This record gives sequence, structure tokens and C-alpha cells, in this order.
Amino acid sequence: MSASDTQQAESKGQALEVPDSPSYWVIVWQQFRRNPMNRLAIGIIALLALLALSADFIASDKPIYVSMDGDSWIFPNLFDPPELRPYTNQNIEARLQDGDLAIFPLVPWGYNQHDLHSVLQAPSAAHLLGTDDSGRDVLSRVVHGSRVSLAVGVLAVIVLCLIGIFLGSLAGYYGGWIDASINRVIEVILSIPRILLLVTILGILAPQGWSSVVVMMVVLGCLNWTGIARLIRGEILKVRTLDYIEAARALGYSPARIILRHVIPNAISPVLVAATFAMASAILIEGALSFLGFGIPDDMASWGGLLKGVRYNTEAWWLAVYPGAAIFVTVTVYNLAGEGLRDATDPRLRT
Repeated sequence: MSASDTQQAESKGQALEVPDSPSYWVIVWQQFRRNPMNRLAIGIIALLALLALSADFIASDKPIYVSMDGDSWIFPNLFDPPELRPYTNQNIEARLQDGDLAIFPLVPWGYNQHDLHSVLQAPSAAHLLGTDDSGRDVLSRVVHGSRVSLAVGVLAVIVLCLIGIFLGSLAGYYGGWIDASINRVIEVILSIPRILLLVTILGILAPQGWSSVVVMMVVLGCLNWTGIARLIRGEILKVRTLDYIEAARALGYSPARIILRHVIPNAISPVLVAATFAMASAILIEGALSFLGFGIPDDMASWGGLLKGVRYNTEAWWLAVYPGAAIFVTVTVYNLAGEGLRDATDPRLRT
């Protein structure tokens, strides 16, 4: 619209249409996706999440569907019906007759299924990534190990973010003795040797199954929240004296509402960046503990547990290469996503 048209519209009392400006997070996403490496990292993270969610359909010792001996079972790989518990995919395939039907997963081996005829077998047609020292399929354990590693990373980050944001917000907003007390707690937490404490707690509690994942997640979250608390405290110290916070106080809003509705949303960006790096760190710690034998139990599939097998079987290179590559790729893409998010939220780096 030209200047003359604008003046005519104003003279006639017509309202000019002002385009809506994009929100902050829309701008961040636009900046983030401009980098091809950021898009690649997000794509791989999505694939890893899909792999973890669909692990039972990719690798299992039970078929996805089977119709045999006049009976049919849907998703026995998920529900493990009592009638099929004595059977594996190999037994079922041998029992199939004319008119029977079975749909097997891509990897017809369970993550804890032992093939005693193929102990420490190199990659072959039967076991694409080989087997471990108990005859368990490495590919199946790598697929199911993604659940453990991603669960530890995601849940640990949720715990440490909740603790760090809560305490950091109190310290930054109120200051005074509250700030000093929380800072002393942070200093005490930072002085604790984390790996040693984790090993001690896991050794005392000796959790089994998914309870070991929960214990590791809670301990990691309770020990690693200090960085998040310092970040959110520093951001809140900058925004708590701004005009819109003073206006909220003048309107009589409660401190809880000001913190939750006005302070934290405007100080959360650095926390999201730190959370991606913390997730990668948690996955590395889980892998290291499982490699040392203090992490996830052996009857559960984990990438660090697979790496442990190469300590006693140095000739079994496939036990180091494939789970090690999985850990390397996962940690790398989370770090790439964190760097991309850091650049996208920095106004000085926007293009």
C-alpha cells in the first residue's frame, strides 16, 4: 500500500491491517531449522524415539500375529499369552502347517533369548550383529537397549529440571537468605562424587528390572540439578526488576503467579539448552555404570551392558562396535540439538 493509499484509508476511517508478529518460540524454531545439522539431529532423535517405542515389533521372541491349531493371537509379542509362553518364533515356525499364518518381527529373537548353539557368534545371516557370551542376539539387545538409555536420559532430565527450576526460581526471585541457603546447598551437592554415590546407592538397594532405571534416574536428577538452578537463578535476577514484573506486582498478583506466569516463561530458554546436554550426559553415565557392572541388570538390555561383554571377550569386536556406535550417535545428536537450540535462542546469532 502506497503512502497516498494509506492516507486515504486513514481519512476514511478504515482500519489498517497489521500483520501478526510471530511468537518467540516460532522465531526460535525458524532459526533452529535453518541449519541442516539441526534438522538431521532432530530427525535422528525422532527415529530413536520411534525405535524405542516400537522395539517389541522390531525384535521379539514372539510373533506379531499367529493363527495356529485353530486358535489366533494378536500381538502376543506385547501381551505374552500363557498358551504361547513355551514357544519362541523358531518353535512356532516349525509347527506351522497348511492354513496356519504367522507374522514375525524383523528380528525374530528376544533380547533375553538364549541361542546356545551360537554363543559369541560373529555377525551372520541368523544373527545380523552377532551374539554375546550367553547366545543372545546383539541386534535385539541394541534395539531394546534404546528404551533403557532414552528412558534414563529423559526421566533424569525431567527430575533435574523440576528441582533446578523450582529452587533456582526461589533463589533468583526472593534473594536474601533464601538465595544464600540454596547456594550453600548447591555447593554441597557439587562437592559430592556423583559416580561413587551412584555406585554406592545401586549396590545397597540392588534394584531389579525397571526399578534400577527409576533409581538411577532419581539419583542422577537429584545430583545434576545444580547447573539448571544456577542458570534459571541468573536469568531471573535479570528479569525480576523489569517493568512488566513491577506492573504485575502493582496489580496485586501473588508471587507464585508472577513466578509461574511471567518470570519462568521469560527465563526458561537457557534451561532448555542445558537440558539437552544433561540428557546426553545421563546416557553416558548409564553406559559407564552398566559397563562397570553397577548399572542396569544383565537380564535387561542396555547399551552399556553390551559393552561390558567385551571386557572378558576381547575378540568379540561386535560387542564393542555396535552398542558403542549407538551411544556415540545418540550423545552426538543430543549435543548437536543443544548447540542448535543455544544458537537459535541467542539474538546475536539470528539471521
